[in-house]
Amino acid sequence: MRCHHPDCPTLWLITDERLGDGLWTALDRLPRGGGVIFRHYSLPTGERRILFAQIARVARRRGLILARAGTTPMRGEQGVHGRSLKQGRGLRTWPAHNLREVIAGRRARADAILISPVFPTRSHAAQRPLGVMQAARLAQAARGKAVALGGMNPSSFRRLGAAGFIGWAAIDGWLGNGPTRR
Repeated sequence: MRCHHPDCPTLWLITDERLGDGLWTALDRLPRGGGVIFRHYSLPTGERRILFAQIARVARRRGLILARAGTTPMRGEQGVHGRSLKQGRGLRTWPAHNLREVIAGRRARADAILISPVFPTRSHAAQRPLGVMQAARLAQAARGKAVALGGMNPSSFRRLGAAGFIGWAAIDGWLGNGPTRR
């Protein structure tokens, strides 16, 4: 079973406050048809809405899919990210760190299940990474909806080989010195 949403990206940028001005560089490196999951949880609602609107303009111009994490709806969102059982409109992505969460994502009919952390990553520095074998088991359980997250870039994605992932997502992985498009 593959992602059933017609616009389901295989490459994703996950935003957060650590990106700083690098956010705009990362957005520029994301290829047309890529996806953006907007987080920036610590911003006050008004500032969060303003930043989301700025990213939405870039996403429209560049042909990117923009999903919102968190509970506050945003104007222009094309999907949602999180573990809410409310279906909502548009694309739906689901975070998973273990088999129970992968199964919950399938049951919730998520379009993509972001499995993490596959490799060591700054955003989950204290969490033990899954590694290739465990990540592959979770990807197989996701049945064609698995997106690798955690220490991801084109090189680390190649290390996963035929593990069952349809794509990858990153925060820092889009900030390298050269283009990181697959």
